[in-house]
Amino acid sequence: MTEKRLYAPVDICETDDKILLWAEMPGVKKEDVEIKVEGNDLEIIGHLKESGEGRFLLNECPREGDYHRAFTLSDEIDTSGIKAKLVDGVLELTLPKKEQAKPREIPIEVEV
Repeated sequence: MTEKRLYAPVDICETDDKILLWAEMPGVKKEDVEIKVEGNDLEIIGHLKESGEGRFLLNECPREGDYHRAFTLSDEIDTSGIKAKLVDGVLELTLPKKEQAKPREIPIEVEV
């Protein structure tokens, strides 16, 4: 049987010091999520396993397959500081920016 490829909708938001990414993967458990970073490549995989209970009369929601998304990260991202959490089927990644990529204010010198 061929494994089903499922689509995980993603929202991405930028602040001054980080990028936030949310990926919807309903039904996926924490232990069934893989997050890989290699160089500037970020890969998110979520394995959804069928429960095997009963016989479906209507089946519009995915019950098995792999969610998969891949992104190329900017050089501004500090990949060593990436954090992830999974709450209610939504994976949240926090991708911190490197210090030199964060905006800073330049003071104006006053001549006397």
